[in-house]
Amino acid sequence: MAVFVAFFLFLGYGFDRFYVGDGDFVFPFGTFAALGVGGVSAFSSYYSGDRAVLLSTGAIPIERALGALAAAANSPDASALLVPEDDALKLRQLDNVVEEMSIAAGLPKPKVYIIPDSDPNAFATGRDAEHASIAVTRGLLDTVTREELQGVVAHELSHVRNLDIRLMTVTAAMVGAIALISDWTSRGLWQGSSGGGSRRGRSKDKNGAAIVLLVIWIVAILLAPLVGQMLAMLVSRRREYLADASGAELTRNPLALARALEKIDQAHAPTHSIKRGTAHLCIADPLGKVIGLRQGGVADLLASHPPMANRITALRQMGFLELGHE
Repeated sequence: MAVFVAFFLFLGYGFDRFYVGDGDFVFPFGTFAALGVGGVSAFSSYYSGDRAVLLSTGAIPIERALGALAAAANSPDASALLVPEDDALKLRQLDNVVEEMSIAAGLPKPKVYIIPDSDPNAFATGRDAEHASIAVTRGLLDTVTREELQGVVAHELSHVRNLDIRLMTVTAAMVGAIALISDWTSRGLWQGSSGGGSRRGRSKDKNGAAIVLLVIWIVAILLAPLVGQMLAMLVSRRREYLADASGAELTRNPLALARALEKIDQAHAPTHSIKRGTAHLCIADPLGKVIGLRQGGVADLLASHPPMANRITALRQMGFLELGHE
């Protein structure tokens, strides 16, 4: 988060010095504006970011889903009688698992949502334990056993207990604010250039250090969205390992979570309901990127999640250690 703030300051400082001040630093209007945009984005995301995330995925509260299935079961159409009852059992099982894992974690039960997507995935969102929500896809309920579902829910509740949900929601807002500032500034630069010579071209500051700083600032403006995304991915990868370990601690069954991750990994189709901006919230990369299977180099910068094989190996080692102690 400190790096995010520093990046906002640098973008605003460059705007004040090179675009407004013709090479001389003036009143830091751009700096305050950049911090203001970032602050407003973080504040609004803190209080309403979870609702925006759930709305963007088409998530349905589990109570509404159960009500719709009950209505379908009471339909005079005989062909609708079997499937809704099977679906209702899976939904009630999910609700029970969330409740029992919440008790194990010492947390209030979060709101539970269903995402109508056939690809197995899940995420948690909210600003704290009292305002948390867990969403799972229909595909996850169809793919995993009850024991494996416990592992997935424990992983997501670990994000809640570790306050990752707050961090990642605000981080997503920071990424959006950086992209917005980059777009505004780059538009101003191009309009200034096409309007008979930009302020940059009339800069009175001719020393080499200022020119180097100007070049770095322009590059930062152009690459700002990518840099913001890379920072968000870095935070996400580190917190996923911690949530795996914390989830295994809650269930005392790391092998169940390992099996669930294997099944999720085998489903190669992307989770269409979950967009790029919220990909880092999920238990597995919903975009289905090949880069997420690699490690080192570019993958360490751009992948939203650690390699699934590494996570599964770590969980298996935890399981074997527990079996050895027993």
